[in-house]
Amino acid sequence: MDFELTTEQKTIKELARRFASEEIAPVARDNDRECHFHRDILQKMAPLGLLGGPIPERYGGAGLDYISHAIITEEIGRACSSVRTTLSVQVSLVELSILAWGTEEQKQRYLPALCKGELLGCFALTEPNAGSDAANQSTSAVLRGDKWVLNGTKTWISNAGVADLAIVIARTDKTKKHEGLTAFIVEKEKVQGFTTRDILHKLGLRSSNTAEIYLEDCAIPKDSVLGGVGEGFKVAMGGLDNGRYSVAAGCVGICQACIDASVRYARERVQFDRPIGSFQLVQDMIARMVVDTEAARLLVYKAGHVKNAGLKSTLETSIAKYFASEAAVRAANMAIQIHGSYGYSDEFPVERYLRDAKVATIYEGTSEIQKLIIGREVLDLKAFT
Repeated sequence: MDFELTTEQKTIKELARRFASEEIAPVARDNDRECHFHRDILQKMAPLGLLGGPIPERYGGAGLDYISHAIITEEIGRACSSVRTTLSVQVSLVELSILAWGTEEQKQRYLPALCKGELLGCFALTEPNAGSDAANQSTSAVLRGDKWVLNGTKTWISNAGVADLAIVIARTDKTKKHEGLTAFIVEKEKVQGFTTRDILHKLGLRSSNTAEIYLEDCAIPKDSVLGGVGEGFKVAMGGLDNGRYSVAAGCVGICQACIDASVRYARERVQFDRPIGSFQLVQDMIARMVVDTEAARLLVYKAGHVKNAGLKSTLETSIAKYFASEAAVRAANMAIQIHGSYGYSDEFPVERYLRDAKVATIYEGTSEIQKLIIGREVLDLKAFT
């Protein structure tokens, strides 16, 4: 077991950290205040390979391993979770789903453009009555001649309002539950009946776009199916495995950002004629943040190792997502406490870290769902509900 990063991984880390520090962090507060979507930042990320890290080079990606993917996501998340959310959706939910389930024609058609940032994608699974119960889809898809016709509503979809294409999970067989779902690739500008409404006034991730999708007799080509008919639930669960991995890595970034801000402030802030960092209880909080962060990072890397081996990583990914997201909330709470009244103001970034961290315990599967998955995988028994 080798805990040392490879030379390539170290290079990737330095590249992502420098970009995040120079291009993302300086504008994160203003973008958060103004709820400004960061398309310009994404366009700068693409030439560096940051929008297609784990995608093979033959499809326009950088061909990186999954630990490198986590490193990129952590460094972006360390600077701004809104940008990290956009990145996670683009790469983990959209690109990797097309890579895993798409036909060769679909891969050639979409992946290079997604990796270049020419197309932005979203992953439309959640509905008003289908959150944790992901199989309870009401959106329908009916084959009429050479077209699939979609009707339904999706909600809380990251990137939906700015996306060029959407992976939509819809019901194609009303007599079945999980097996009655199918995934479709929908190109927004090439269809009618596809509209969105932005969801505003969010607690956090304010510069990340979140929207509802309305599908009204939205007709798409017959070959828009991603995977096979009836395999939509498998596509969705595979996408969530990848999405949870990048959320976990992003939460490690939040944890690290909390440490960085707290250490800097605790060294500079003087009370009772000494830096507050010399107080035992402040050191206790920083120590707990460091332990949580190191543990979360190792759990993410373990999940990445399993993914690199091409093995099922559901258990490892859920463990990493559960621990890292809860650790990010703990770290942000302690960072605000260390900053005192200043932590309650956006003069310092720690209040944003807390607002952004909270959603990580909810989206891509709540902490409660992660615990059910972990229990099911370990016991080989589904929880009684």
